[in-house]
Amino acid sequence: MSPFTRASLALTATLWFGGCASTPQPTPTPEPQATPAPAPTTAPASSPTAQAPVAVPAVPLKQPAPMELVIQTNPQNPIVSFRLVFRAGSIDDPKGKEGLTALTATLLAEGGTRELTSAQLLEALFPMAAELQVLPDKEFTTFSGRVHKDFLPRFLKIFTDVLLEPRYEKSEFERLRTDALNTVRNQLRNENDERLGQVALDALLYRGHPYAHFVGGTVKGLESLTLEDVKAHARRIFTQDRLVIGLAGPVDEALKQSLTSRLSALPATGAPRVELPPVQPMPGRAVVLQKPTSSTAVSMGYVTPLRRGDPDFFPVAFALSYLGEHRQSHGVLFQELREKRGLNYGNYAYAEHFAEQPGTTFNRTNIARTQQDITLWVRPVVPTHAVFATHGAVYYLDRLVRQGMSRDAFEQSRGFLLSYTRLWEQTDQRRLGYAIDSRFYGTPDFLEQYRKALTDMTPEAVQEAVRRRLSPSALSFAFVTQDAPALVSALKSPTPAPITYASPKQPELLAEDKAILLHPLPLRTDAIEVLSASDFMEQ
Repeated sequence: MSPFTRASLALTATLWFGGCASTPQPTPTPEPQATPAPAPTTAPASSPTAQAPVAVPAVPLKQPAPMELVIQTNPQNPIVSFRLVFRAGSIDDPKGKEGLTALTATLLAEGGTRELTSAQLLEALFPMAAELQVLPDKEFTTFSGRVHKDFLPRFLKIFTDVLLEPRYEKSEFERLRTDALNTVRNQLRNENDERLGQVALDALLYRGHPYAHFVGGTVKGLESLTLEDVKAHARRIFTQDRLVIGLAGPVDEALKQSLTSRLSALPATGAPRVELPPVQPMPGRAVVLQKPTSSTAVSMGYVTPLRRGDPDFFPVAFALSYLGEHRQSHGVLFQELREKRGLNYGNYAYAEHFAEQPGTTFNRTNIARTQQDITLWVRPVVPTHAVFATHGAVYYLDRLVRQGMSRDAFEQSRGFLLSYTRLWEQTDQRRLGYAIDSRFYGTPDFLEQYRKALTDMTPEAVQEAVRRRLSPSALSFAFVTQDAPALVSALKSPTPAPITYASPKQPELLAEDKAILLHPLPLRTDAIEVLSASDFMEQ
């Protein structure tokens, strides 16, 4: 189980920590600061794609009507699927109480109802083989459920009671808060370097912004929370005006009426939604988290105004899939860095913020963001290969921008995505998720539109969009490593050490290795900071 999933209410129920809580005018939480590394005498690296950074505005997502229904009827399927998507996330966490929404959502979902203790809740769900999950993120929190239609009346009451009549038991609050603290202190900091690096990159890219802190909260924030905080917070953010209701399967008018009638007992309104500020890009920065570990994790990216609904989104998403589709082996980064050079497990690229749905290789739905980021992941590598792997990822991104892809590669990638996107919508829960996301992005039939765009694309049109939207010079970096001083020294070196192999390599590959190391990183060597992982997300 991922360090960021939490045991929830049924056989397969899982909670991914997210943070949320609401204030009319939230104060962004700064990340821990460190003294920057001293600037070397060499000039910062630059790229022909460089341009003056422009603030990324917060163009609001669309807002559906209160308790808007999204229905996907399938009478042949005996399983009823529910999704209650609240526009409430970690951006709503009050300053000093980071993690409040995640803990609130967890306590609602796991802590029992007025009629059922936490243990009795699990006992009630088990014989129905029912699922109840809660998944918070930056701007959204989703309560989802599945049950066979034969058990629908009983499950419907339980599913709505967790929101309408939560038990709020003190012992459950303390248990779940301790669990949340352990997620930050032990699981995230100690057990998952890759995820830790991604959270660090978020903190770096969005410093001073409501997105900056970990969805699950900070140590000091979680320690400050009380049961009364949770009770008040639930009333302020889990309200009718923030809710979209999704139903799939054998849905009839009686079910729709029963569900909406029960949920009308939620508060009609609560706290005003958070107004997000623009993000001022500051390219070329790096944060290095030092901790005991045998490998080095690398994440890089930048904030972008590009998101679903923009005409350039589909071609850029296509190009980045060609560069490195998540957990797929055909991508350029995977082939070049893993298959040819054996550096690590995998290397991937993303056109929008990615969070893997547990048990799949697919992105979670209902994690829409007003402001998006383009990222590349270099899964942990041997420390002596970390700088080369970083150069390599930037080199192949830059090559994509400069040279595009061959016609054969274009056709292969297009054929792959025309089929692979079918897997993204293979369950009722995922189809509901995409349909609900489309309400916020204004992108009806998103996956059908993607496949149509793929059919109509040309290599030339993709390359034009890539050159408009992808900028290696805009990247910033996050590293998790054991020997931070050695890594910083290697990153600052004008002549990085060449990589060595345990077995002979072809001359062509060795020649390309030299080109990779000569390709400068878009890194300001006066903007590298080192933090102890044990202090990260402390407050």
